Amino acid sequence: MQDIERLTIGQLLDRQVERFGDRECLVYTDRELRLTYRQFRDRVELLARGLMALGIRKGEHVSIWASNVPEWLYLQYATAKIGAVLVTVNTAYRERELEYLLRQSDTTTLFLIGGFKGVDYVKTLREVLPELDNAPVGHASFAKLPRLKRIVFIGDQRRPGMLLFEDVMDLAVQMHPVELRGREDSLEPGDVINMQYTSGTTGFPKGVMLTHRNIVLNAYHVSGCQNFTEKDRLCFPVPLFHCFGCVMASLGCMTRGACMVPIEAFEPRAVLHAIHKERCTAVYGVPTMFIAELEHPDFASFDLSSLRTGIMAGAPCPIEVMRAVTEKMGARELTIAYGLTETSPVLTQTRPEDSIERRVTTVGRALPGVTIKIADPETGQALPADTPGELCSRGHGTMKGYYKDPEATAKAIDEERWQHSGDLATKDEAGYVKIVGRIKDMIIRGGENVYPREVEEYLYGHPKISDVQVIGVPSKRYGEEVCAVVKVKPDETLTAEEVIGYCQGHIQRQKVPAFVMFVDSYPMTASGKVQKYKLREMAIEQFGRQADAIIPTA
Repeated sequence: MQDIERLTIGQLLDRQVERFGDRECLVYTDRELRLTYRQFRDRVELLARGLMALGIRKGEHVSIWASNVPEWLYLQYATAKIGAVLVTVNTAYRERELEYLLRQSDTTTLFLIGGFKGVDYVKTLREVLPELDNAPVGHASFAKLPRLKRIVFIGDQRRPGMLLFEDVMDLAVQMHPVELRGREDSLEPGDVINMQYTSGTTGFPKGVMLTHRNIVLNAYHVSGCQNFTEKDRLCFPVPLFHCFGCVMASLGCMTRGACMVPIEAFEPRAVLHAIHKERCTAVYGVPTMFIAELEHPDFASFDLSSLRTGIMAGAPCPIEVMRAVTEKMGARELTIAYGLTETSPVLTQTRPEDSIERRVTTVGRALPGVTIKIADPETGQALPADTPGELCSRGHGTMKGYYKDPEATAKAIDEERWQHSGDLATKDEAGYVKIVGRIKDMIIRGGENVYPREVEEYLYGHPKISDVQVIGVPSKRYGEEVCAVVKVKPDETLTAEEVIGYCQGHIQRQKVPAFVMFVDSYPMTASGKVQKYKLREMAIEQFGRQADAIIPTA
């Protein structure tokens, strides 16, 4: 598609309806929903006209707090068609985080489901907005959130103070299709269309502003690296509120005319069933998802022979897990991708033609239109090949900036337009990148740098280890000591002595774990990233390192 960089998301959808109108666009295996590209576009345009009838203007901020329900996808494309900015809300948010996001983002309209993973969203919203039940539907005014006017419930049950999703669809009759066309004609590919909040591990979450061009081009090149065509069918359990879901999966399929097969909420059997039933050719996931699928007791009962490709990303991808997915699940062209929300998101990706060694030991090379520099974290100067430094990037994916935060934007994007990732990486002479850790996660033991990823990769080779995370724990003597946080494979037993013995004499002495902590699960973000700072807190408590943790350092 030669003019892809000049298309808005709405124009892209229209283009694909012209090319692939009768091909399947969206299929859910847990309900009776199967839409062609033309049927999908018709639902999107009804919703778009309904949003306009509600009074939503170009540039207005519309938030969605929901799992991977079909309405999420309709809203993604409907807001794009009218030029509203879709603000994605993390499904794991609680009262304080929700209130902060809705206020900081200047959200005027909130769409939400009833709840997710034991959290009652309606109850949580009432805690933020105690006057909700008595609020005038569709044109409310809330003391805490003066910008918020409309709340729309995704579901069948009518709730006080809220419109139903179907009400918005019904409003479409008030807005002529010509008026929607006029709105679409006013949009530009460089307009901000999507806002996602960073996880907030340092300070408050920041709203990352992404444009049509940012995410359309990223989706196009990511799907291209997998040789996607209209014949591909992608199963994805990754959350839509994250770039992995709404850009790499949803828009990735859209750029190629492929079929989306979303999973509403990750469950390993549901993924295996969807691949089997719909003959999916691709599957996306973070490493923990693939591990759960491979270890499912019914794994062997599913026919996964249709699988060809996919992406493992969102967290460091263990070599042994990558090998198992390519060999046992049959996704022999599986790719690894690396990126940041701030870069729309993917910066590097392996290619199907790469050797298995490169596909299991690197995160690939730069996407078309992206430049990677490995820089000295202090000076910003480019470093020689195979030298660890901060990964910096320039290209079409670089965000517009952080919403209402020019100071943080200036820290993330320097004067030469290099986006600073905060990740430590190396790049070889051929351009292949390896991620060795976060700058802040790097362990410094007795003045020696230890990159957690290197130790993790070695430990993944242990036959009894299912998953492992390596962290630093405070040490009065060394500054930090290495701690391995281990999940043991089902029906296996393992001791700390065995783990340490496995490392001794095989990796450098300073890299051998001094501590081993066993867990059944890891504290995770809703997008599948392990919260290492929480593991560090657990280790400090378990190994009695409180006194070491409060020693002041320069």
